[in-house]
Amino acid sequence: MDTEARLKQVMDVLDQIAEDTSVPRNIRRGAAEAKARLAKKGEALDLRVTSAIMIMDDLANDPNIPLHGRTLIWNVISQLETVK
Repeated sequence: MDTEARLKQVMDVLDQIAEDTSVPRNIRRGAAEAKARLAKKGEALDLRVTSAIMIMDDLANDPNIPLHGRTLIWNVISQLETVK
């Protein structure tokens, strides 16, 4: 799978997290922020990916996140680590 396709897939999952009302608002906001970072075409790809991973890592450590949300976040992080 090429890089653009993988990023598109990751952004779709981030949209899914951002629209999931069973996930706390701060987690949804963080997912939207990570997606916005990935979408910045003016920055280098590795910088965008690293920024998104850092945001998602912080979200995964939030004690209020439901289990399914944490699993999605871990999956996103795994996908992003293969992009670098």
